[in-house]
Amino acid sequence: MSYLNLGIVAHVDAGKTSLTERLLHHAGVIDRPGSVDSGDTTTDTLALERERGITIRASVASFPAGDVTVNVLDTPGHPDFIAEVDRSLAVLDGAVLVLSAVEGVQAQTLVLMRALQRLRLPVIVFVNKIDRRGARPDAVADAVARRLSPDVLPVQRVLDAGTPAARVEPLPDDGLAAWLAGESRRGSAHPVLFGSAVTGAGVPELATALGTYLPVVDGGVGADAAAPSGVVFAIDREGGRKRTFVRMRSGVLRVRDKIDLGHGRAERVTGLRIAHRGSLEPRSTAGTGQIAVVQGLSTARVGDVVGPVLPGDERASQFPPPSYETVVDVDPEDRGRLYAALTELAEQDPLIRVRRRDEEITVSLYGDVQREVLAAVLQREYGVEARFGEVRTARQERIVGTGLALEVKKQDGNEFLATIGLRVEPAPVGSGVTFELECERGSMPPAFFDAVEDTVRRELARGPLRWPIPDARVVMTHSGYAPRQSHMHQKFNKAMSSTGADFRGLTPRVLAAAVQRAGTVVCEPVHRFVIEVPDDAVGSVTSLVGRLGGVPFESGIAGVGIAVVRGELPAGAVAALQRDLPGLTRGEGVCQTEHDRFEPVRETARA
Repeated sequence: MSYLNLGIVAHVDAGKTSLTERLLHHAGVIDRPGSVDSGDTTTDTLALERERGITIRASVASFPAGDVTVNVLDTPGHPDFIAEVDRSLAVLDGAVLVLSAVEGVQAQTLVLMRALQRLRLPVIVFVNKIDRRGARPDAVADAVARRLSPDVLPVQRVLDAGTPAARVEPLPDDGLAAWLAGESRRGSAHPVLFGSAVTGAGVPELATALGTYLPVVDGGVGADAAAPSGVVFAIDREGGRKRTFVRMRSGVLRVRDKIDLGHGRAERVTGLRIAHRGSLEPRSTAGTGQIAVVQGLSTARVGDVVGPVLPGDERASQFPPPSYETVVDVDPEDRGRLYAALTELAEQDPLIRVRRRDEEITVSLYGDVQREVLAAVLQREYGVEARFGEVRTARQERIVGTGLALEVKKQDGNEFLATIGLRVEPAPVGSGVTFELECERGSMPPAFFDAVEDTVRRELARGPLRWPIPDARVVMTHSGYAPRQSHMHQKFNKAMSSTGADFRGLTPRVLAAAVQRAGTVVCEPVHRFVIEVPDDAVGSVTSLVGRLGGVPFESGIAGVGIAVVRGELPAGAVAALQRDLPGLTRGEGVCQTEHDRFEPVRETARA
């Protein structure tokens, strides 16, 4: 059996969810195509998605196309959810990029095409809405060749464009079909098809084209004797039970198999469901090329590799981190429920990072829309009425030197029955916090060392300048405690004996002193950018980038009358760039940004 794991990607309102519905209807999987406006689509199952009319989480549906089983992922189109798109693309065989025949190439279209090209995924371009008034299918096809890729080739023409009777017919073959099929499967060329998800025009031709122009996988159960291997690309919950979505890459996964999730985690599969004909069907096995929903993987995270690592699996865990954050607050009695809910949501989305220090809870995200969606999810799914602050740039602190601090029990005002010495040193970016011992491990009970380490990791969530310290080497140089004691013929006396509370209480003070002596510098996220503008606007755009604290590296020609400018910019200035760019480019400028690194804050005027 052959499988095609397909992504349908598009800018907001291009019609990708409607197209998925029409494909399912054409295949006989559903009786009628659902509507985003009426909120009865198959893939937008989250109540908030139906309400807002946008796709937030990647959904999975399945339908037959000839002798190929197509597992289609209807991915988000809003830029705030680009992380969902990226991790979905990482497990695909190919994609359909949907454009509107009315609006044409949009900024997000360019972002998506570049992501597809970066992953070298084969792509079919589908120009939707040919029945809409103002449809310009030929002009849009020209814009695709000019703005997205010169390696595109229309294989149809549109008749009666802009009317309800709009339809497609094939262009003369001229011997190109076989050549284009081979080039398309390699990602070297991209066929352009046309149609309407509303009327169904062009949809049968698209369904046939999937198996012609995109690579399929010969798989299923029994096709591969290798050890079962797959990639976790999504996690959610249904009725309180965790569902782990796995793209099977090789072998056969069976119920009751014990599998390796890496980092010493081994778990047993307690249930399997397979995407089949628009639903998830219970099965006892899952094979190569299939999308499996696995139960029993309590510690699984998005990006985990199930079983042996295969070439390409690393793509699923390479996500750019979010560059923004916001403080979340609730009534005091709900703070525990809020933190538990956010922690659970962070498990489903590795790019939601939650920090808690004292009474303040901070969550990282990609923008205002994601903040609004997160607030609605907390209210609808967890019954938590959360209050979100303004979105701000997510900064961090880095250790710049070495700092030592020591407090000895019963000396110099140390009220705790504990001796703690700590040395704090810089660590490589991305290495995380490491905790090591220079004192003898047997010098005191292991629980006291654990109390120190746990407290160190918690306290580094906020440095002396109130930003997290994600990378540091912390060494415990001295330790000491008071053994269990009691007055004669009496029970254990806490006033005479050390407890874990002594070490948890003293560690923040010693760590803060060591960090203060080491020194920290505040760093901010820096984004790489690619801006496509009319060639006569290059000067004004590069001047804007400079005023915003960015650095343009190079500019060049991207097409007839189109120039491209590349460089880097502090993340805090991205919104201003996107706000001012249309006015400098007659509305034709398109900007794509992506997180690159953190570096020390550069003060500049960012109007």
